[in-house]
Amino acid sequence: MFTGIVEGLGTITGLRPTFNGRRLAVAADFSLSGAQVGDSICVNGACLTAVQISARRFEADVSPETLEKTAFKHEKIGSRVNLERALRLSDRLDGHLVAGHVDTVGRILSVSDADRWRVVSIEVPPDITRYIINKGSVAVDGISLTVNHCGRQEFSVAVIPHTGSLTTLGFKPVGALVNIETDMIGKYVERLLSTDGNTTQSSNQRSSIDMNLLARTGFLNP
Repeated sequence: MFTGIVEGLGTITGLRPTFNGRRLAVAADFSLSGAQVGDSICVNGACLTAVQISARRFEADVSPETLEKTAFKHEKIGSRVNLERALRLSDRLDGHLVAGHVDTVGRILSVSDADRWRVVSIEVPPDITRYIINKGSVAVDGISLTVNHCGRQEFSVAVIPHTGSLTTLGFKPVGALVNIETDMIGKYVERLLSTDGNTTQSSNQRSSIDMNLLARTGFLNP
């Protein structure tokens, strides 16, 4: 589990095929002191398991599923990436709960500067925006951000100078691909409201969860 508060940047120093996946090597800009083989590291929003660690360098295997769901298949040696080590139970939760399980790949539609803010608009598939709400949270390349606006196929976020200076969103151009993870709470609510356990519900199905049930179980004030 992660917070979306990026620790620092890293550089991809190696990419080689392994079966249907890839072995990824990353050199971090900061110390990985205390990190061990088997630890989870969030790389551009994707949770990867470190299989080798040496000083500031680590390696991780990227599975075929991760390659399919993320922008890793487009990354090259020399690409800069956002890094965050896993959340400890004693840490403050400064961002929001990020699983490191990427939902889709988005594309930067526009970048504009407003005063000291950088407003970034990102295109995503229409079936993803149902999990994104105005003023809600979203992880873009592993960065916890607040949604400024959400449309049918796009949303926008404001990147403050501090975030821009510490993450790849400070220099990614229009057209760049980014990993998107939506807030997991919406996904759980959608599944709970589905009577058959699927994430889709036909018009003639009704959920067993209603206002009366919520009131009886203490979720609503009398």
